[in-house]
Amino acid sequence: MGIYLSIPKTEKFSEDGENDHLRYGLSSMQGWRATMEDAHAAYPDLDTSTSFFGVYDGHGGKVVAKFCAKYLHQQVLKSNAYTAGDLGASLQKAFFRMDEMMRGQRGWRELAILGDKINKFTGMIEGLIWSPRSSDGNDQSDDWAFEEGPHSDFAGPTSGTTACVAVIRNNLLVVANAGDSRCVISRKGQAYNLSRDHKPDLEIEKERILKAGGFIHAGRVNGSLNLARAIGDMEFKQNKFLPADKQVVTANPDINTVELCDEDEFLVLACDGIWDCLSSQQLVDYVHEQLLSETKLSTVCERVLDRCLAPSTTRGEGCDNMTMILVQFRKPTQSPEAAAEQSTSNEQAESEPKPEESQS
Repeated sequence: MGIYLSIPKTEKFSEDGENDHLRYGLSSMQGWRATMEDAHAAYPDLDTSTSFFGVYDGHGGKVVAKFCAKYLHQQVLKSNAYTAGDLGASLQKAFFRMDEMMRGQRGWRELAILGDKINKFTGMIEGLIWSPRSSDGNDQSDDWAFEEGPHSDFAGPTSGTTACVAVIRNNLLVVANAGDSRCVISRKGQAYNLSRDHKPDLEIEKERILKAGGFIHAGRVNGSLNLARAIGDMEFKQNKFLPADKQVVTANPDINTVELCDEDEFLVLACDGIWDCLSSQQLVDYVHEQLLSETKLSTVCERVLDRCLAPSTTRGEGCDNMTMILVQFRKPTQSPEAAAEQSTSNEQAESEPKPEESQS
């Protein structure tokens, strides 16, 4: 449930941007929660042909969400798979890489910088209340070198985050998701989920959790975490006999690749604070309705947050942190030469006698 404020914080962080292929707006709001644990990333020009958008919904602290917002897209870019054109593989590697980078002295130091505060007596930071007795090894690459220090054996944070990321290159959309944030696309007004909510009671998740030595109680992994996949949460990833994708909780993302078409209007990335209140289709319908009178996409996002915000904390729904990114696709424009050819063709067609309409 989390700790609630007596009055919600409704101030919003909002942003808009665009390029030749798309435009986007985003907004985030703390709401009734005592702290803001969401983070996001929006890079319409990750490189000359690629856009990157991500929503990270933290739990147990905000540091892992902030870490992913700072580094995950950078690791996608650095991947050999990305250079080779395999966006799905580069995203999967980047998700696992987040857990690797947060281990050891350097990971601890970076999380300490991103965290709210350090306890002067214990040296521990927000969400970092558990540490292993022995080193798990530090398999670090050259761009994230191992550092000696008092936290060299730090196995990573017990706080964690969901990660729902969309990468757009030309007419290709690749979605990577771990957790219960969600990506939805609107195609001719119809909502299509491009990610799956990773809840512990899903059969494929339950099977992995039990095989790894975990259990599910009251819909939560080991009675505490209501997600089956997440970045961070290293206390659930300590089975030394299993690979990263077979742990009780895994950062392994589902990858969904979609070929965009002219019927695709926009996509939405949002944390579960919004999906708890609106179904995918309800949100798509609401966005369509707002776009009839509002052109600024961040304003549309702000209105969604206001609509989802609960009037009180009695029920729980509408009381979470909320973050939403709205990406609208631009329709491809014709080159001047193609437009001139089309114009000439239309003129010729108009000068020719039209066939008589058939009678029904």
